[in-house]
Amino acid sequence: MFLCRTVIQGFTIGWCALMTVSLGFADEGVFLSAPVMIRSSGAGEGPVWHGSLGLLTSGDGDINRLDLRGQASVFRKNAGSNGLLFDRSGRLIVCENKKRRITRTERDGTIAVLADSYGGKRFNQPNDLTVDSKNRIFFSDPQYGERSKMEMRDENGREIEGVYRIDPDGSVTRIIEHEVDRPNGLIITPDDQYLFVADNNNGVGGSRKLWRFDMNADGTVNVGTQKMIHDWGTTRGPDGMKLDQQGRLYVAAGLNQPHLPQETAEQPTAGIYVFSPDGNQIGFAPIPQDETTNCAFGDSDGKSLYVTAGGTLWKLRTKAAGYQIK
Repeated sequence: MFLCRTVIQGFTIGWCALMTVSLGFADEGVFLSAPVMIRSSGAGEGPVWHGSLGLLTSGDGDINRLDLRGQASVFRKNAGSNGLLFDRSGRLIVCENKKRRITRTERDGTIAVLADSYGGKRFNQPNDLTVDSKNRIFFSDPQYGERSKMEMRDENGREIEGVYRIDPDGSVTRIIEHEVDRPNGLIITPDDQYLFVADNNNGVGGSRKLWRFDMNADGTVNVGTQKMIHDWGTTRGPDGMKLDQQGRLYVAAGLNQPHLPQETAEQPTAGIYVFSPDGNQIGFAPIPQDETTNCAFGDSDGKSLYVTAGGTLWKLRTKAAGYQIK
């Protein structure tokens, strides 16, 4: 049995005991059903939907597939992946955090390395990625765990956990250097106006905030416009995120059990937080499994939200369809 809370516009209105997950969703019609676990393994991170393949996830060192019939298989063995994304040509872009690089799987199955270094220094752990209307790829590069092999440092020797852009011509540019403590999930709006960045430093005193930056036409961020959307305080911060077709943001974050001393959990908060386009929290879907890491819209109508959490995969229905790259 698990405990969860129901939140409406940021206010806790009640507690419920769960065996599956059973609660009322009265948060402005964001959710239409409770979360249901559909896989107990193989779904640690990086969910992405493909109309023909079904759902891909990163888990157990592999890229795993859940096809349109609900059959599970390994899509790519030993991928060492985290974030996954299909580009407008249907090619799979992968954050290979183990090999510290960004790759693209071509239509013939060959793997092309898009970027593995910047300024002659290897990346840390490429984590998540997004793409804008000009097919420019943006990815985060945090460092979790052991830090002795980090090469990314500025001229003063300060470690860099940044955000980068890969242009269609293959050139790589760092667009965020020290403005974010430890960038994790990120997404750019369909009109290229905003970039949202999850700041998730799970160390003692680390930042656990969701930031928004205005984007410039050249694919850089206007650092002077940095705005905090939400602060998770001392619990687990924001991770992966997705947008629906109404511009609402769905963010995986929180904990149900504390990871002391670095992360507290005074009350269960793990799940999907939903924010309006102007940054107000309008919904929350609790996930009883720690840690809630990411989400992706899928199914034929785009109204199913798939959620990865601690290797498990959950599914719930939403009122609005998710935004898909076209």
